[in-house]
Amino acid sequence: MSKKIGLHISGRRFDVDVEDDFAKFLTQEMSQDFKLEGNNDVKTLLQAYVRKVHALYTQESKIEEIVEKIEK
Repeated sequence: MSKKIGLHISGRRFDVDVEDDFAKFLTQEMSQDFKLEGNNDVKTLLQAYVRKVHALYTQESKIEEIVEKIEK
């Protein structure tokens, strides 16, 4: 099954279909970055993207450190 999650950006509504088990996690994460009931501007979208990419960068750096320790 899939669930539709919507978000308003610059006055336009965008909907995405995601699996039910992922929908709860995605909604929780999106609620930290966006107004789920209301409009969000493009600047908010860009800031959320940069935060998520930074979190991914940090996570990948830590994984690389762990792999290097294991390989030694």
